[in-house]
Amino acid sequence: MRISISTDGDSVSRHFGRCPSFTIIEIDDAKLISKQTIANPGHHPGFLPQFLQQKGVHCIIAGGIGRRAKELFNQAGIQTITGVSGSVDEVIDRVIKGTLEGGEDLCRHSSGKGYGIKKTEGEYPE
Repeated sequence: MRISISTDGDSVSRHFGRCPSFTIIEIDDAKLISKQTIANPGHHPGFLPQFLQQKGVHCIIAGGIGRRAKELFNQAGIQTITGVSGSVDEVIDRVIKGTLEGGEDLCRHSSGKGYGIKKTEGEYPE
């Protein structure tokens, strides 16, 4: 299984689309087969589901993700697990052990700064 983890430094990013990079891992038979970090190619509606699907990703892990983006990933057949925090290596260990659990979405889609983008309005009405 190929998984993409939203990454900010060594930690899971709070917002999937606005993270600086993605750590893409491949797990087979409860073993880490490969791990690579790639730069986020950009955050615009509908792009990341296609981009990651082309890379063979089956699941994404993040602190949070927008409602619309989650729907687009689901339509692409990519599972989303949100509410995840901690170091990327700890998360990979939990995936391998089968103990990773999602939780409450950690990002708020309102004004703020993320992935080099200063937002002045929220993406979603409250």
